[in-house]
Amino acid sequence: MVLQAIKYARGQLEILDQLKLPHAEEYDHMYSSTDAWHAIKEMRTRGAPAIAIVAALSLAVELSNMKLPSLAEDVQVFITEKLDYLVTSRPTAVNLADAAGKLRTITNEAAARDGANGDSVRDAYVAAAEQMLVDDVSDNENIGKHGAEWILKNSAAGKKGPVSMLTHCNTGSLATAGYGTALGVIRSLHSAGNLKHAFCSETRPYNQGSRLTAFELVHDQIPATLVTDSMAAALLRLRGGSENIAGIVVGADRVAANGDTANKIGTYSLAILAKHHGIKFLVAAPRTTIDLTTKSGADIVIEERPGKEVTLVKGPRHDGVTLDLGVVETISIAASGIDVWNPAFDVTPADLIDGIITEVGVVEKDGDGVFHLEDVFKKQL
Repeated sequence: MVLQAIKYARGQLEILDQLKLPHAEEYDHMYSSTDAWHAIKEMRTRGAPAIAIVAALSLAVELSNMKLPSLAEDVQVFITEKLDYLVTSRPTAVNLADAAGKLRTITNEAAARDGANGDSVRDAYVAAAEQMLVDDVSDNENIGKHGAEWILKNSAAGKKGPVSMLTHCNTGSLATAGYGTALGVIRSLHSAGNLKHAFCSETRPYNQGSRLTAFELVHDQIPATLVTDSMAAALLRLRGGSENIAGIVVGADRVAANGDTANKIGTYSLAILAKHHGIKFLVAAPRTTIDLTTKSGADIVIEERPGKEVTLVKGPRHDGVTLDLGVVETISIAASGIDVWNPAFDVTPADLIDGIITEVGVVEKDGDGVFHLEDVFKKQL
């Protein structure tokens, strides 16, 4: 059973607190858009698709449980202001802004209908937000299917038998509404008997790989090994052949019109390693992550986070034998007073990317080395 990180029923929303993983599975109730803003900002929920869904549903819950104004225009203004506020929680991931834009349009259309009132505008918003949850799971399953098929067909390793894959950060059920994007590709390979082994990187400084991806791989009983970020080159050189490593598959927080991709810090270096070692480098992302209004990676705003995420680590006490989950400690791992630069993302140039996996198929570059991402919006599922 795939891990469920978002639990929703009309008027109720719970999210799995990812800061407490992998040692404790605790769900937080989201009663309002303010609750969701803080959960996203604090990274209790994260992953580009997931934060869009959590933001949208949190406002749906708030609307479902509050006493609404009777005028359609008043509810319209309230929704618009809340959506604008939610978008400020994480600036790099485009999915949130994309979802907010679509929900804003639906709200405006509902308010403009003859006979519209506060309840009808609320109902239109809630229905649209709920549909986003359903669509995200379906899209992820399609991404997994298309990506698995592509890697088996187009990689040298895929022609030899079951393949191994390396992934970075967390792109599974914890980062989406369910199943996952890049991790969905690995899940799809595994379910079809075509996965030899999965490797996940630690993903410093927030350790989404060691805390979250490793947690999902163990949960799903997928054969997997954790490596630190600095071990990736050695892994490809020393075990690439014996493990039949076909490629590296990652997610995305924003894909520019030319294919440049912003993703978790460390992605760019993995793309360089893939190119050097002659293996495939794939980006797995729903179409909501593709931003045709952003021409290239140079136009992507990169979020910078507090230096303490690099200099401090937090976790339960370990006595050398067992974990004491009742005692959570924060430990310094850097010299006091050292300056820290902590960008949350980097941008991988399109020329290092072999394919962008979407819910409607894998986009490859043309003969001139150019992605035509506008074409994916013309395709139907």
